[in-house]
Amino acid sequence: MKWSFHLVTVSGIDVRMHATFLLLLAFYGFAAYQHGGAAAAIAGILFILILFTCVLLHEFGHAFAARRYGIRTPDITLLPIGGLARLERMPERPSHELVVAAAGPAVNVVIALILLAFGARIRGVESITPEQATGIAILDALLAVNLILVVFNLLPAFPMDGGRMLRALLSFRMDRARATNIAASIGQAFAVFLGIIGLFNYQFILVLIAVFVYFGAAQEATMTRMQAFTRGLAVSDVMVKRFETLTRGSLLQDAVDLLLSGTQHEFPVVAGDGTVAGILTREDMINGLKQGGPSELVVTHMHRDIPTVHVNDSFETAFQTMNQCNCPALPVLNSADELVGLITPENLGELMMVSSAISGRRA
Repeated sequence: MKWSFHLVTVSGIDVRMHATFLLLLAFYGFAAYQHGGAAAAIAGILFILILFTCVLLHEFGHAFAARRYGIRTPDITLLPIGGLARLERMPERPSHELVVAAAGPAVNVVIALILLAFGARIRGVESITPEQATGIAILDALLAVNLILVVFNLLPAFPMDGGRMLRALLSFRMDRARATNIAASIGQAFAVFLGIIGLFNYQFILVLIAVFVYFGAAQEATMTRMQAFTRGLAVSDVMVKRFETLTRGSLLQDAVDLLLSGTQHEFPVVAGDGTVAGILTREDMINGLKQGGPSELVVTHMHRDIPTVHVNDSFETAFQTMNQCNCPALPVLNSADELVGLITPENLGELMMVSSAISGRRA
């Protein structure tokens, strides 16, 4: 994810923090300082950090549960509105998805029980303010927030955990695409309701969450339709077959000429023996022009160590590979390991539009 930076690696999972999270810390620190000075500011920031440790543990619950079923989690990113565990794929068996979705809230239940054992008591939500997060009050506040996280995440609103659990339960009785559409519709209705409450009460964080839920539900429904549409297709059925390439000796000016003469945004850089040395994107090109100018070699700015797929691989395999590597494009090779195609973000976007149109016509 752009604008995020690495914090630590735990059990092979990169923990990252989005830059906007620092704005959240600054906001709470300033709000607490206005009420109680420097001590309250430190306490407020400490409370947010501990709170997001609970959020991080919640995401690790999902990650470790997914690992039981052979699903990796490349990274977890902390955002102002919570955490995001990027699983390489979602489990398709309903029982597996149910376990993975429930694992996150289960972690918050365990945290709440531990806090109760240490003397925390349940207090009203209105009592949780940054300047009050001192002494035993911080335990009370953390207990309340963890209980809120459990209740909020268990709401049957896709794409939250409760929505995923709802989809898993529905998938026991119907196909996954239909179950996703029902869960996504409920999630979007909930988002509209939440957004209206936020607007009328001037709670703009609720509006932000509502927007996240609404578009998250729509994206998940679209992705599921695309998976159903492409199931059984090979990479050769969906890859881009007409494309331009660069060589290791090409200059950025050569790449600019190709960029301006067509619609291609990702350019494979091919070595002398025909192997793919890397991928140069439009963003790489622009950054290179700013740093060194058009006479720079493309190899200085290209993405390296790009995985490849073969024409006979399933599209599902290529899609998972692209998610795992988070790379700008996938080169497609034939049986002689010659470059014959590309899988690109625009390629995936067009597939989503086609599958959505076909699904809409059938409905």
